Order: sequence, then structure tokens, then C-alpha cells
Amino acid sequence: MLYSREDYIAYRVERARKTFSDAKSLADVRSWNSSINRLYYASFYAVLALFAKHEINSHTHIGVKTQLSLLFIKTGKLDKKYGMLYSDLFDYRQKGDYGDFFEFDEQTVTTLIPLVEQFIIAVEDQLKK
Repeated sequence: MLYSREDYIAYRVERARKTFSDAKSLADVRSWNSSINRLYYASFYAVLALFAKHEINSHTHIGVKTQLSLLFIKTGKLDKKYGMLYSDLFDYRQKGDYGDFFEFDEQTVTTLIPLVEQFIIAVEDQLKK
């Protein structure tokens, strides 16, 4: 079955929203590192939807981060705060997933949750343009 670009974009947005919901559920049970992981991936999936709309290809996580900065943050299409947020999430996910003897705290995670939700909304707004 062939999917259209619009199908792929809708799928990625839906996946971003579901993954964001998972992040909140994990925070509710105080699973901070797993919540950070899901916050990063919610943002990542939203960015992939944005890239699909603009036919931008990137094959690595670092490539997605770089392209987001170059094509959407530095051009002013997305606010600089979202570039910083995405960069922080990228670093936090690495630290949380691969760092030994490290656990994020409640304040870090609960501060990020509304910011990631705002980021997803900002990306969805860009998708409407």
C-alpha cells in the first residue's frame, strides 16, 4: 500500500501526540528518564512531520537537529526557544538513556512537559502554512 506525503505527515503528528501523552503518563509514575526519552521522541516525530511537508531528508538524529536549526530556527520560522529546547532534549535523552547512575528529577521533567507541548503546537502551526 502506498501512502501519500499527507498520510505520512498526519501519522507523524499523531505519533508525536501519542508519545507526548506517554511522556506525561511516565512522569505521573515518576519515571523521569523514560519521560525525558518520550518527550524527546515526541518532539522528534513532530519535526519529522515538518520535514516531510518541506521534503527535507535527514537520516540521523544529529542531522535532524542540525537541519531544524538551519532551516527553521535561524530563519525565524520557529522561535529560538524551540531550537534550544530541542537541543536540550537531544542532550537529555542521550544522558538519560546512556549515562550510568543518572536520574532526572521531577522539576526538570515537569518544567519540560508544557514546553514540549508548546513546541508540538508550534510545529503543527507551521504544518498549516
